[in-house]
Amino acid sequence: MASYDELAGRVVLITGGANGIGQAMVEAFHARGVVVCFCDVDEKDGLRLAKRLGERAEFAKVNLCREVDIKRWVARLAKRHGAIHALINNAARDPRIALKDVTAKAWDELFAANIRAQFLACREASPHLAKGASIINFSSITIHTAPVQMSSYVATKAAVIGLTRSLAREMGPRRIRVNCIAPGWIMTERQLKEYVTPAVKRQIRAAQCIPDLIQPEEVADVALFLASDASRAVTGQHFVVDRGWVHE
Repeated sequence: MASYDELAGRVVLITGGANGIGQAMVEAFHARGVVVCFCDVDEKDGLRLAKRLGERAEFAKVNLCREVDIKRWVARLAKRHGAIHALINNAARDPRIALKDVTAKAWDELFAANIRAQFLACREASPHLAKGASIINFSSITIHTAPVQMSSYVATKAAVIGLTRSLAREMGPRRIRVNCIAPGWIMTERQLKEYVTPAVKRQIRAAQCIPDLIQPEEVADVALFLASDASRAVTGQHFVVDRGWVHE
């Protein structure tokens, strides 16, 4: 496993870090000596994780659908720590809603959570990003697989690709990299509890080139690479982490 020793002492912001993929990233960066500042709406799990990790793990309850909350969170951390070395926009919602049941309000709320929040976090963090910093946004392989009852979610995740490519061009002169990760079906606690039945596991194994189910820690490994100096020549890219479910 790569060590990425240069990450030690750097400041990394992670949204949606209390559980799932976010938790795996918080733990992975913290293990490498990073000052990990993470937020979530799940205060109970967020505080529990920060307490377990101890020093260099800072949790805040933040509603990413509220612009003022994002502004306050980023400004507070920049004042406390100075330069930010990586921003990871992981937080998202993934409801299953049939087309006929998607209201304009539900559509707007999902866009606020899944794409507007990523944009606002990038905007607010931008003045505080160190030279050579990395922004890592999160998309999804659903933009390729197009599952039913997820049209609004898929639309938000397709928008992340456009945001990433545009920001990579705009922020490149400052030597700031912007990439995104598109995870496959990851075996988080929530997915296993709510969606992944034995039949679904068989479907996943059949769809992937490599049949092993993907764990959150494997997505965290890709985030470590993209935040590290090893990816200094990589920007504007879309990294699919799905064991070959999608291959173009």
